[in-house]
Parts: sequence; structure tokens; C-alpha cells
Amino acid sequence: MNSKNNNVRQTIRDKREWHSPPLNEKDQAKGFSGWRSRGYLPHFDAPGVRQFLTYRLEDGLPASRRREWESLLELEDERERQIQIEAYLDKGFGECHLRNPQVADMVQNGFLFFDDQRYRLLAWVVMPNHVHVLIELGEISLAEIIHSWKSFTAKEANRMLNRTGAFWQVEYFDRYIRDEEHFRKAVHYIEWNPVKAHLVNSPEEGRWSSASQRPNRSAGVPPASLEINRNPQKDSPT
Repeated sequence: MNSKNNNVRQTIRDKREWHSPPLNEKDQAKGFSGWRSRGYLPHFDAPGVRQFLTYRLEDGLPASRRREWESLLELEDERERQIQIEAYLDKGFGECHLRNPQVADMVQNGFLFFDDQRYRLLAWVVMPNHVHVLIELGEISLAEIIHSWKSFTAKEANRMLNRTGAFWQVEYFDRYIRDEEHFRKAVHYIEWNPVKAHLVNSPEEGRWSSASQRPNRSAGVPPASLEINRNPQKDSPT
């Protein structure tokens, strides 16, 4: 674990050197932090940045199956580690509380509630044991946005399911969008995730996804930008 933390700290130092200038005092006062670490993942947070986000349920990697997924957490390459973990999550292990339609509706509505107020919601999907979200930050820090989502939905889900205890994993994965090609791939990855996991036959069938709601939304991604390859395996968000 010490080796992993050292690698994360070195990654952050390297990224600070080649990335954008340090945040000014005004942005820091709003809670933005630029490159930082929390746990074992590097995070980036700055106004106006488009971010691809992933977080999972607390039991998305079940303790009973530790021998299957533990080695994935030890992968040194951050991109490869996340790809492998998300592929494992798509197998649908754990209690998968997000299969419950009421819970999934509530989580989706949590993303939509502050759209065009605290952030711009560009794409999303609610999977059985994890979520993917693509947003453009405004004046509210990424850490504050995710805390708000997790705190509210965890309390509501526990109430709906008559349960107690942790609902979401503490950590989350974020990757800022570098350019329009990266943006296109991220949207494709998010909206085709239910197809790739064999939950639906087409993105539009995903009830808890931006793909199914796009015709009814004026904000977000212009439909023309989503005329992309119909192969769900082709694009990677990273």
C-alpha cells in the first residue's frame, strides 16, 4: 500500500508539472484543488473542466470474491487498472441495489436535479452496481458535487431498501476530458455500457441512461455528435 501511495503522489507531482497553471486563490476559495490524491487514486478538479466519473456500490467488489479482483487493485498502470475493474463490475456481483427501479430512478434524478445549476450534465448511466457520469464543472468543486450526490442518494436508498450501513464506496475515479475525440469516446463508453454488459440490446433501451432521454433534453450533447461507431467494444473513455 505504501508503494501504491508513493506512486500516486509521484503521478500527481508529474501531472502538476505539465498540466495547466496552478489554481488561483479565487478558485481555491471555492474548494477547487487541481491535482490531488484521496486514498489510492489521483483526482483533478478545476472550473470549466469536463470530467468522466465512475463510482460503485460498497459491495461492487464483494469480499467473498476477493481472490478474483484483489490483483486488479495492484495494477500499476492507472488506466489499465480502471479498465479491468470496470470490466469486473460489469459482471454484476454484489447485491446490485441499483437494479431496483425505484433506487435507480432516485439516483438518476439526483444527477438531473442540479443540471445547469451546479454543473452541466452531459452523459450518464446507472448500472446495477456502479454509475458513470460525464459533467462540465461550473463554480462548484467536483468533490462537493460528488459528496452531495453520494450523501443524498445513500440516505434515500437505505430508506427505500430498509437497510443501514455504507451504500457507496468512498473512492471515485475521475478523468478530465482532453479534447473532442476523448469526449466522443467517453459518451460512447457510458451509453453503450448497458449493451456491453448484456442488459439491453441498444443504448436507447437503457432506462437509466442519457441515451434514452437525449431526444427530450435541450442541454447536454448535440445528437449529431453521437453519430459514432455502432460497435460497443471499440471506444475507451481513457
